[in-house]
Amino acid sequence: MPGEVHHTNPLLHHSDLKDGAIPFNKITLDHYLPALKIAIEMGKKDIAQITQNSAEPDFFNTIEALETAGEWSDRIVGLYANLESSHADEEFHKLAQEIYPQATGFSSDILLDGSLFQRVKEIYNKKSEFELSQEQKQLLERTYKNFVRNGALLNEKQKESLRKIDQELSILSPKFAENVLKATNAFELWITQKEDLEGLPESALEAAHAMATEKGRSDSWLFTLQAPSLIPFLTYAKNRPLREKFWKAYNSRALTGEFSNQSLIKKIVELRHQRAQLLGYPTHAAFVLEERMAKNPATVDSFVHNLIGPVKKAALKDLEETLAFAKAMDGLTEIQPWDWGYYSEKLKQQKFNFHEEEFRPYFQLEKVIDGVFELARRLFGLTFIETTELPVYHEEVRVFEVFEENTRKYVGLLYTDFFPRKTKRGGAWMTNFREQGLLFGKVQRPHVSIVCNFTKPTPTKPSLLTLDEVHTLFHEFGHALHGILSECRYRSLAGTNVFWDFVELPSQLMENWVSEKECLDLFACHYETQQPIPREMIERLRRASQFQAGWMGLRQMQFAILDMKWHSTDPAQIPEDVDAFEMVATSETRLLPKIPGSNISCSFSHIFAGGYSAGYYSYKWAEVLDADAFEFFKEKGLFNPEVGKNLKENILQKGGTEHPMDLYKKFRGREPDTNALLRRDGLL
Repeated sequence: MPGEVHHTNPLLHHSDLKDGAIPFNKITLDHYLPALKIAIEMGKKDIAQITQNSAEPDFFNTIEALETAGEWSDRIVGLYANLESSHADEEFHKLAQEIYPQATGFSSDILLDGSLFQRVKEIYNKKSEFELSQEQKQLLERTYKNFVRNGALLNEKQKESLRKIDQELSILSPKFAENVLKATNAFELWITQKEDLEGLPESALEAAHAMATEKGRSDSWLFTLQAPSLIPFLTYAKNRPLREKFWKAYNSRALTGEFSNQSLIKKIVELRHQRAQLLGYPTHAAFVLEERMAKNPATVDSFVHNLIGPVKKAALKDLEETLAFAKAMDGLTEIQPWDWGYYSEKLKQQKFNFHEEEFRPYFQLEKVIDGVFELARRLFGLTFIETTELPVYHEEVRVFEVFEENTRKYVGLLYTDFFPRKTKRGGAWMTNFREQGLLFGKVQRPHVSIVCNFTKPTPTKPSLLTLDEVHTLFHEFGHALHGILSECRYRSLAGTNVFWDFVELPSQLMENWVSEKECLDLFACHYETQQPIPREMIERLRRASQFQAGWMGLRQMQFAILDMKWHSTDPAQIPEDVDAFEMVATSETRLLPKIPGSNISCSFSHIFAGGYSAGYYSYKWAEVLDADAFEFFKEKGLFNPEVGKNLKENILQKGGTEHPMDLYKKFRGREPDTNALLRRDGLL
C-alpha cells in the first residue's frame, strides 16, 4: 500500500466537501507527481487482481472491474489536464512533460497486457452466452475495440514501437498548445494616439484602457490577441495599417521563431501515421473515422464536397457584394483578409440596420447566465443554485448546484470560468472534474465545468457580451447539459463520451434559441434601464442571421479539408515547409489572397492539441443534425416540455450507450434531413 504521502496528499483522499467536490484550496503543484506515482501503483494492483483472478472470466470480474481500475490516476490526470488549460503558469506547464508520459505509459501497460486482453477477448467471443443490458453490451464492445485499436493484436516488437509513439505524442500535443499560448501572449499592441482608435466602440476602448492601466500606463490603450480584444479591433478599427498589423500577428502565431510549431506538426502527423499503419490502417484519418458516425474518409470527403457547391457559390456572392461595398465606400480595388471583418460589419449595418455593438448593452453576462438557466428549467426541469461554500481554483470561478425542479433531486455541480487571463488558453470549452457514473464503488453525479474567454467587466461597466459570445455561452452550456443530465452506469460511456461527430449536437442545438424572441425575452434587457430588448431589434437580428452564411460555411469547410489533408496524406509526401502544404490543401476554399507569413496549421490547436484530428468536419456534420432537430422544436413549440423531455431521455441522458444514429432516430422519429442546414442558412 502507499506510504505516508497517501495520508497527507489531498489528491489521494476522498474529499469531505459536499458531494466530494475537489478541495482546490488544499492542492499544490508538488502534490501531483507523488500522488500520480502512488495512484499508478494502486492501478497496477487493480489490474493484477483481474488478471490473477482464477474464476472464469465474466462481465463483472473483467469488463466492469477494468472500467473501475485506476480510478485515482484518472482523477489526478484529469484534474491536472483541466488546470493546465484553464489556470497554469510556467511551472505548472513544465510538469506536463512528466505527468502525461507517466499516465500514457500506465494506459499503454493496460492496453498491451496480453493476459488481460485474453480475458476480454474470451468474454467478447462468448458474448451471446451472457445476459447483458444494452449498456453492458456497449461497454464490452467498446472495451474490446479499445484494446484492438491500441495494439492488443500486435506482436511484442510492434507493441514496444506503439508504446514509444504514444509516449512521444503525449508530450508533443501539450507542447503545441503551450507554444500557441505563449505566441498569443507575446504580442501586445500599445496605442497612444487617440486618432488611431477611430471607429472602435466604447466597450473596446474601455477594456483596452483598463488593461493598459493595470500595467501602469493610464495614458495608453492595450490590445492583445485574446478574442475579446482582437475581434472588436478587426471589426471596427478604421486604421487599416493597424488592422493589418494585428491580423498578421494573430495569423502568424507559432509559425516561426521561438514558439514555432512547424517541426511539432511534422512530428505529430508522422507519428500518428506510423501508429495507424502499425495497427493496420492506411492513414490516421481511416483509424479515427472507424469510430465515428461517418465511418471512413470517403464519407467525409463526399459530405464536405456535397456542401461545398452551394456554400462556395454563396461565398463568392458574399465576396462580390462586400468588395463592391468597400470600393464604393473607400475606393478599395481588392479586399485583404484584415479588411473582411471591417467591411462585412459595415455592409451588415447598411443592409439590415444591424449594429452588433448596439446589442451588447442587452447582454449582461449575469443576465445571459440567468437566461440559459431558465431555458434549461423550461425544457428539462432543472434549477441552478449558486454556492460559495466550495473552494475554486481561481477567484473568478463560480459554482452552481443543479437540482431537478419538481423533486429537488440533486443532479450535479456546474463550475463556470468566464474571463481571459495569461494562465488560460484561448477559446471556450466544457470539461468534467468528475464524470457521471460508477466511481469508487457507487454511481456518482457529475461535476461539470464551462471555461470561456469573454469580455471582462471594466471599472464602469459589467461584463457585456457580444452576440458571438452569447452564442458561445449557449454552445458550451449545451455540452454541459450533456454531461450534467447523463444517466449512465459507466463513466466511459457517460455524458459527452459519444462519437465525436455527434458530440456537437447538444451544443450547437442550444445556439438556435439565441435568435428567437421568446428566448431573448427571458434575459435580454438593458443593463442600465432594465428595459427589454425591443422587438424591432430582434427582427433585425433575425433578418441578419443568414448574412454571409456562405462565407462562414466555406471557412468551416476550409478547416475541415485542411484537417483531413493533414491526416490522410502520407507524411513522406508532405514537404518540409508546413505552409507550402497548407497552401495547396486550402486552395479550393481560399477566396482572399494568401498572405505570406500567415498560417492556420501552426495554431490549429483543435487538431494538433485537442481531440479533433481527422474530426473537424464534425462541426458541419452536427450542424445538419442540430438544424434538423431545431425544426422539431419550431414545429412543436420552442419551450415544448414534451420535446425537451424527448431530447433529454433519448440523447442527453444516454451518453454513448447506443449508436448515435439510433438515438437520433428515437428522438426525431427518422434520420436527419441534410437540407435542414441549407434551409436554415438560406442556401437552398
